[in-house]
Amino acid sequence: QVQPVESGGGLVQPGGSLRLSCAGSGFTLPVHAIAWFRQAPGKEREGVSCISKNDRNRYYADSVKGRFTISRDNDAVYLQMNSLQPEDSAVYYCARDVGPDCNIDSWNYAGWYDYWGRGTQVTVSS
Repeated sequence: QVQPVESGGGLVQPGGSLRLSCAGSGFTLPVHAIAWFRQAPGKEREGVSCISKNDRNRYYADSVKGRFTISRDNDAVYLQMNSLQPEDSAVYYCARDVGPDCNIDSWNYAGWYDYWGRGTQVTVSS
């Protein structure tokens, strides 16, 4: 069964850091672009970041630029989140792109992604 699998969420104080991981179950992770989305209660799902195959390109939402870093190796895709704020609290989802590259103009369009993980909760609170 094809399934991205997220891990690494938790509770952190404002200004703290977390590192999320996304592993590929049932598919070859390195040949796909992978994106992170998030959804907070009462809000629409938001694209956070995308990384292409072989790390050719990386894209970020304006709200996380300079604080979040996406990276990958053969085993997983990572989202290093620094300077976390309460507004970053959400369920974070990992999604597999149908192809090897993030769409340069619309990487945050959910329709490009065919398989989604179940999500990991990130809560930023004092």
